Amino acid sequence: MPDLLLVDDAETLRETLAFLLAREGYTVRTAGGGAEALALFEEAEPDLVLLDVMLPEVSGTEVLRRIRLTSEVPVIMLTAKDAEGDIVVGLELGADDYVTKPFSTPELLARMRSALRRRAPRGEDAKTSVLSAGAVVMDTDRHSVTVDDREVSMPLREFTLLELLLRNAGRVLTRGQIIDRVWGSEYYGDTKTLDVHIRRLRGRIEADPAHPTRLITVRGLGYRLEE
Repeated sequence: MPDLLLVDDAETLRETLAFLLAREGYTVRTAGGGAEALALFEEAEPDLVLLDVMLPEVSGTEVLRRIRLTSEVPVIMLTAKDAEGDIVVGLELGADDYVTKPFSTPELLARMRSALRRRAPRGEDAKTSVLSAGAVVMDTDRHSVTVDDREVSMPLREFTLLELLLRNAGRVLTRGQIIDRVWGSEYYGDTKTLDVHIRRLRGRIEADPAHPTRLITVRGLGYRLEE
């Protein structure tokens, strides 16, 4: 089982969660503050990090920023219900997912498995030509997309957008992340352009675009393609 680094300044929650995760077979190291977390991360090189946003000394978002300087390890943020701004910042910095407190152990375990499953090494990920999420299948080599076994054509920009969503299936991507990766960091146009492309893409992959079940809007954050 993977090695975990659990970072939370609430001692009771930290110890309880560490016990539950160890019972599931994970090797768990814990830290109560940001500075301690960074030291343990460098020492242990964990396979996944559970990171609270509100930490003493060094904030959770700063810990994440420093981790991303050297590592693509999966990071799941642990946040309060009213921490929408922190969630957006964390996702922009490269967090893989987030769970809001209080959360259930089964939910957390499911998100952990999902983050570990989709975070492949970059070299391997780049070579993957067939991508899928449910009944949506893309072959990047053939430049083809099928939905429910029916081939669907789409312009290059929508194809690029769908490829990004497929490579991050199950993960929330903020509007800023999508614009940066699909249109480029030099794009300064109206963000409504993204809304138009999302709407068009839903028209191609959803059974009922007005009530999407595959390409989901996560209010205040961005979009998620269901796995």
